[in-house]
Amino acid sequence: MTRKTKILVAALAIFILSIVTASACEITFDIEKGKKDSYKAGDELVLKVHVTFTHRVCTQGIEATKFKYEGIEVVSATKWKEIDGSNFERKLKIKVTDPSSKTLSLNATRTCDKTGGYGEITIFAKK
Repeated sequence: MTRKTKILVAALAIFILSIVTASACEITFDIEKGKKDSYKAGDELVLKVHVTFTHRVCTQGIEATKFKYEGIEVVSATKWKEIDGSNFERKLKIKVTDPSSKTLSLNATRTCDKTGGYGEITIFAKK
């Protein structure tokens, strides 16, 4: 195999792997209110969750998004707002309950026949 052929095969393999491992949904978090370097028990903040259906149409509705959290609790949440056919947003008000783990996290997971998606935000606690 020539050097040029080896490079072409390697580039093709990387391209195929990137397609296979790509999620069908992109999930991101932004802190909208209460942003600090670190948090203590009782602190509250407002997060915006943004979900994009990369493949446009999903067999699972936006309500199928599952949340898990550690060291925090969700105090309230807005309903999902459809920005357009493949973008959705929602706000979550969270409260720090157990800063003993030092890192507090909230993640969102979507599972479907197109790989689904995953997003996570981690904040730091004061001891």
